[in-house]
Amino acid sequence: MRTTVKGKNLDVLDRDRSYAEQKMQRLARLLDDRSEVIVEFSIEHNRSADETHIVELTLLLDGQPIRAVARAATFRAAIDAAADRIEHLAVEHKERPRARGRSDAAKTILRSLAEGTQAPAEHDGTRSVVKVKRFAIEPMFEEDAVARMEELGHSFFLFVNAENERLALLYRRRDGDYGMIEPTIGGSYTPGRR
Repeated sequence: MRTTVKGKNLDVLDRDRSYAEQKMQRLARLLDDRSEVIVEFSIEHNRSADETHIVELTLLLDGQPIRAVARAATFRAAIDAAADRIEHLAVEHKERPRARGRSDAAKTILRSLAEGTQAPAEHDGTRSVVKVKRFAIEPMFEEDAVARMEELGHSFFLFVNAENERLALLYRRRDGDYGMIEPTIGGSYTPGRR
């Protein structure tokens, strides 16, 4: 397993670098030589003193990124918390059934073949809302939304922008950067604002 340690707008001290590398060796027993883990250190001064040191771990496992973010008063404490989370996520990933890449339709057909029964008819093509999720939303700045989205491991995040108190959708682009959609009511479309 390959480990890369880097700092986001800061130089990582040798003692923190070696501690992170030592902690990542715990993961080596779960992973193969093709796996890679990236450890990124950063400091955020606008948080409480207990959450200023941030460690983000990105584990590339079977071609899929698995992320864990931890905030603490020191980098060592953040590394410990993030390492525990990433190890738990890696174990979960390894224990998932092998058919994880198959669609629900394929799983149903395979199950019916195994049981000797007839598979259900194809979907008629109509789509419907099958799940509604409601959650409390609070105003936050773009930087906080990015951090929250990364913490959750999602590819998009809906929030109220604290700068203009409007709804915004933050999303991860294919190039690794972020994009943001800010809808307006009755306004005109302005392409390529950013």
